[in-house]
Amino acid sequence: MSKTPLGVAVIGTGRMGADHVHRLRERVSGAEVVAVADVDGDRAAALAEAEPGCRSYSEAGRALAAPGVEAVLIASPGPAHEEVLLEALERGLPVLCEKPLTPDPAGALRVLEAEQRLGRRLIQVGFMRRYDAEFLALKALLDRGELGQPLMMHCAHRNVGMPAWFTEQMMINDSVVHEIDCTRWLWGQEITAVTVVKPGARTDSPVAGSDPQLVLLETSGGALVTVEIFAACGFGYQVRAEVVCSRGTATVGADDARPGVRVAASGRWGGTVDQDFLTRFGDAYQRELQEWVDAARSGRTTGPSTWDGYAAAAVCAAGVTAQRDGVRTPVELAERPPLYGESTADRPRLPVG
Repeated sequence: MSKTPLGVAVIGTGRMGADHVHRLRERVSGAEVVAVADVDGDRAAALAEAEPGCRSYSEAGRALAAPGVEAVLIASPGPAHEEVLLEALERGLPVLCEKPLTPDPAGALRVLEAEQRLGRRLIQVGFMRRYDAEFLALKALLDRGELGQPLMMHCAHRNVGMPAWFTEQMMINDSVVHEIDCTRWLWGQEITAVTVVKPGARTDSPVAGSDPQLVLLETSGGALVTVEIFAACGFGYQVRAEVVCSRGTATVGADDARPGVRVAASGRWGGTVDQDFLTRFGDAYQRELQEWVDAARSGRTTGPSTWDGYAAAAVCAAGVTAQRDGVRTPVELAERPPLYGESTADRPRLPVG
C-alpha cells in the first residue's frame, strides 16, 4: 500500500457529496480530496475552500483530469453517472459510485461492458447497507447456514418525508433499490420477478401517487421478499428486515435490536427515532469509505460490483413496470460475465469491538 494519501475527485457537491468530502477529511485515513465538481460551480467552490489544495470545477471531466487525482467518488444525480464512469474507466481510475450505477439497465450494461474490456474491476457501487454492522452480522449468520434454507424476508423502508419533486417511480428506483440489493447480497440469489400492490388512497399523503406501497420480490431460489415502502410516514426513518428460514428467523432494525436508550415510564415506552439515512447509516458510510480507500491504495477493487449495479437497475425497471401496470413483471437480465465471480475476501469486515 502506498504511504501517500489517495487523491480523490468528488463529483457532485450536494448533500451526499458534501458529506463524503467531510468524512474523507475528518474521519477516513489515507485519502485527501484534491478536486470537486458540480454543475453549480459556486457550490463546488464553496466546498473546496475548506479543503487545503482542493480545486473546484463546474465540469466533471476537468475534475478527473485535475492534478493529483487518483480515484473518483461519484455523488452526482444518476443521469450524469454513465458519462463520468466511462471517462474514469478510460483513465484507469478506481471509482466509488453512489447508487444508481445508472438509472437504466441499458446504460448500466454499457458501463459493465466497458469495464469488462479492461479485464479488471475498477468500479464499486455504493450500496452502503452491506457495510452496516447489523446487516453484516445477518449476512454472516445466513452464510453459516444455522437457520437453514431462506424462505421469506419481510422488509420495511420508511422515510419522514420527500421533496415536492419526488415521484412514485422514485419509490422503486431510489428507495426499494436498497432492499433489492440486500436480497441479492444476503441470499446470493437473483431476483426474477416483481409485483407491486397499492392500498387504498391515503387522503393526506404529501407524495404524488399511492403511498405506502407493498413490493413483492421473487428470487431464483424460490424465496419471497415483501417490502413496505413508505415514502412519507411523517415520524422518522426506519429500515427493518426479518429473514424467515426453515429453522428460525432473524431480524435487523427491530426496536429491541437497535442501539439507543429505550425508556419506560408513566405507562409508555419508547426512544428516539432516526430522522434520515445519514444518521441511521453513518457508520456504514464510514466503513464503506475507509475500505474503498484502503483497497484503491492497494490497487484493488472490492464491494458491490458493476454487475450488482446492473442487476439492481434491471430489477428496478421491472418494478417500475409492475408499479405502473399492476401486474407481476419478470426481470430481464443479461448473462453474468465471469469476471464478476464473488470472493469472500471482497466482503466487508465486521467491526471489531
